[in-house]
Amino acid sequence: MAYIKWLGHAAFEIELSGKRIYIDPWITNPKSPIKMENIEKADFVIVTHDHGDHLGEAIEICKKTGATFVAIFELANYAQQQGVKNAIGANIGGPIKLADDLVAVLTPAYHSATRGAPTGVVLMGKEGTIYHAGDTGLFAEMSFIGELYKPKIALLPIGGHFTMGPIEAAKACELLNCEIVIPMHYQTFPIISGSPEELKKEIEKRGLKTKVIVLKPGEKLSF
Repeated sequence: MAYIKWLGHAAFEIELSGKRIYIDPWITNPKSPIKMENIEKADFVIVTHDHGDHLGEAIEICKKTGATFVAIFELANYAQQQGVKNAIGANIGGPIKLADDLVAVLTPAYHSATRGAPTGVVLMGKEGTIYHAGDTGLFAEMSFIGELYKPKIALLPIGGHFTMGPIEAAKACELLNCEIVIPMHYQTFPIISGSPEELKKEIEKRGLKTKVIVLKPGEKLSF
């Protein structure tokens, strides 16, 4: 059985197709339920962009576990320069085969970055398809992500200021046509004040069937 565990902010631990995956593992974030010493296994570490609250401890995790670092080309090169042995540098576009029954696709994200372009990521495994939007504003091409990859579960930022807020995230759910949305990147700091309650209201206004599942840091959704 696969699962998604929220580690606070935009950080997730995911088990999919028998692989342990960390996305944007800022393990020292104020809401994190774990510490670096708690991470003993990782197969892949995926980073959507190089801001500190997303790159986090990704390089340290790869060095500790031997995990493969996956990111936009320039950021993957940087990770290798920092001593990561295994890295996959890719770009926004088509499928990236990570393992048998595990494929990733880097998607656009409307944000900023220093190394390469910011991205989201679609993960397709035996148990289902997950979309982690990274840091992004709303964009119409999310409908293509929904049409092409049909993610059952979307991990969407709702905090506002730097990313989508609840209104925009509700529209994103409509474009993606996802069954489940797990809100992220909210209330880590006062400035990103969007709330899951606001997201639920906006989804109801749109008459969507998308279910909002609010995870507490450390909680997981099995599927």
